[in-house]
Amino acid sequence: MTRPTDGPQRDQTGNMAYESPTYRVEERIDEIELRRYEPYLVAETLVQGPLERAGNGGFRLLAGYIFGGNKTADGDSTKIAMTTPVTQDRVGDQYRVRFMMPTQYTDGSLPAPKDPRVTISEVGPQRLAAIRYRGRWTRDGYERHLRKLSDTVRHAGHTAIGEPIWARYDPPWTPWIRRHHSATMKSTWLPARSSPYRSLVVAWFFCR
Repeated sequence: MTRPTDGPQRDQTGNMAYESPTYRVEERIDEIELRRYEPYLVAETLVQGPLERAGNGGFRLLAGYIFGGNKTADGDSTKIAMTTPVTQDRVGDQYRVRFMMPTQYTDGSLPAPKDPRVTISEVGPQRLAAIRYRGRWTRDGYERHLRKLSDTVRHAGHTAIGEPIWARYDPPWTPWIRRHHSATMKSTWLPARSSPYRSLVVAWFFCR
């Protein structure tokens, strides 16, 4: 099971390591990991526009919230530590962009967003199938790995459900060759390996 950090640290490659959702790997199928995630809080916003523009616009709104665009119980503002990943999925004709909130907070202790377009919610327990990859983030790369992930879980007897979700991790100053990505798919347990999955594709935020 992965363990959240108390703040930015360095990983074995020298990159900054930020707190991320806790999960346990329950099964491996070739390059695919089936993961069980614990619930966590997010700040989220809905954004219009094409994929890349919506992602960048949502990132800016949420960054404004964690960098002081908020109001605490005593009326002040505070900075909230950065975490990973930044996720993005389609909801109707919009994209929903989310930042995980540090686990030191509860729903009641998080400062209120000043921007009404930013809201706080909880992501419940979920089961994900994930594939990791490195390099520049491009739509072609994303779609290629999503196909590979979808084919693998389908051949293993699972069914993908729902819209793809991008979960982007590395900051823009990370050299592209050191950026790693993953694609994941959400599910619930059903008998006889017939679990339906929601596809979730993971890339890195502000990757070019």
